[in-house]
Amino acid sequence: MAREDGTAAEALGELSLHDNEVEDLQPSDEQHNDAVESKKKKKKKKKATPVVEADQCTVSNGIPNGGMPLDDEDDDLEVGDATADSAKKKKKKNRSKKKKEPAEQTDPPSIPVKDLFPSGEFPEGEIQEYKNDNVWRITSEEKRAQERLEKPMYNDVRQAAEVHRQVRKYMRKYIKPGMLMVDICETLENMVRKLIAENGLQAGIAFPTGCSLNWVAAHWTPNGGDKTVLQYDDVMKLDFGTHIEGRIIDCAFTVAFNPMFNPLLEAVKDATNTGIREAGIDVRLGDIGAAIQEVMESYEVEINGKTFQVKSVRNLNGHSIGPYQIHAGKSVPIVKGGEQTKMEEGEFFAIETFGSTGKGYVREDLECSHYMKNFDVGHVPLRLPRAKQLLATIDKHFSTLAFCRRYLDRIGETKYLMALKNLCDSGIVQPYPPLCDIKGSYVAQFEHTIFLRPTCKEVISRGDDF
Repeated sequence: MAREDGTAAEALGELSLHDNEVEDLQPSDEQHNDAVESKKKKKKKKKATPVVEADQCTVSNGIPNGGMPLDDEDDDLEVGDATADSAKKKKKKNRSKKKKEPAEQTDPPSIPVKDLFPSGEFPEGEIQEYKNDNVWRITSEEKRAQERLEKPMYNDVRQAAEVHRQVRKYMRKYIKPGMLMVDICETLENMVRKLIAENGLQAGIAFPTGCSLNWVAAHWTPNGGDKTVLQYDDVMKLDFGTHIEGRIIDCAFTVAFNPMFNPLLEAVKDATNTGIREAGIDVRLGDIGAAIQEVMESYEVEINGKTFQVKSVRNLNGHSIGPYQIHAGKSVPIVKGGEQTKMEEGEFFAIETFGSTGKGYVREDLECSHYMKNFDVGHVPLRLPRAKQLLATIDKHFSTLAFCRRYLDRIGETKYLMALKNLCDSGIVQPYPPLCDIKGSYVAQFEHTIFLRPTCKEVISRGDDF
C-alpha cells in the first residue's frame, strides 16, 4: 500500500506541472478508494482531537495561519451549523419582537383606557370643517404646524373623552327602573376612577354626576342617605365629566324608558347638533342661540294624551371651558338674543341644550348638593378653624373643580355642613342648587364638548351613541 500511495503522489505531482493534461488523467479505482479512506481517517482524527497545532489556531476567512485552506467538506459543515444557529436566533428575535396584542376592555369596563392604547395616541372626535371665511384654515401649513405643537394637550383631552364614551356606553345598558339613584351615580363614578386611572388633580372626575329627574333640569345628585328610586316614567339627565390635567370633557345625555318621551329627546338632540354645526371661529354666540331655538321649538311631544310644544329653557346656556374651570366666562345661549360675543380659535365649548314641556324657565329649588370653589377668589380671612380645615381639604382634593357632599363623605369628612356654609357665606365656595322648571313638566338635555382647532372643529366627546 505504501508503494502504491507513493506512486499516486508522484502521479499527482506530475498533474500539477501539466494543468492542461489534468482532465485526460484519471486515478485507478484502487488509488481512488485509498485516497477516500485516508481522507475519512483525517476527518475522524480532527473530530476526536480538539487540540490543534499552534500555527493553525487562528482562522481568518476559513484559512488557518499555516496558509492552507480548510477541507471543503469541513467548511460545508461549519457553514451549515452557523446557518442553523443564526436561523434559531432569528426565530427567537422574531418572537421577542412580536408586538403584544392590545388588551380588550372588560365587561363591565375596568381596564384603564391608557392601557388599551399603548401607543399613547387616543382616538380623535368627529371632525367638522370650517365654513365661509375660515375655509382657508383647512389647508394652511402654518395652522397645521400650530396643531402639531399642541399634540400633547390634544391627547389629554381625547383620553378623557374616550373614558367618557366607554363609561356611558356601559351605563346605558346598566341603568334600569327600580335602581337607587345613589347606586347609579356611585357605579358610574367608580368606573370613571378606574378607567381614567384617577391620580389626584392630574386625572379624575371633573364634577359631580348630575342625574336630575323630570322637571329638575340640572345640578341634582343624591346626597348621602338619599333613597330616591328611578321609575319607568322618569326622564333622567345623566351629566358627568372627566378630565386629564384639568382638560375637561363635559358631556350629557337623557335616559327615558317610556317611548312617549322619544320626540322630546329627539328635539333636544337635534338642537344640540344644530348648535355644534353652527359653532365656529368668529361666530357670534347669539346666532348659535337663534339656530338652536328654531330647531328645538319645531318639535311637539304628546304626553298622556296632551300635546306640548318643546321649549328651549331660556335661562340655561352652554359655556366655554378652561383648564380646571368648567365655566370659563363665555355663555352659549339656546334662544335668540343680542349676544354679539364671538367664539375664538383655541377655545373649548360645552354645547348643551335643554328642552322642556313646562315654562322653559328654571329656578333654584330643593336641597343643594353641588359646590365649587370660586376660580378667581383671593385670600379671604376665616375665623372658624373647622372652615379653614375644610378649605384645605377642598384645595387638596378638588381645587377649582366642582364637588358634592358625597365626595366629602367619601374622603372621610364628617360634620362639615356648618363649615361649608361658612365658606359659602365668605364667597370662597359657590353653592349650585338644583335648577327646576314647573312641577309635573319634563326636561331633557344633550351636550357635547367641542374644540375650535386652528384647522377644523373637533367634536371631542362624539360617540356611536349620539
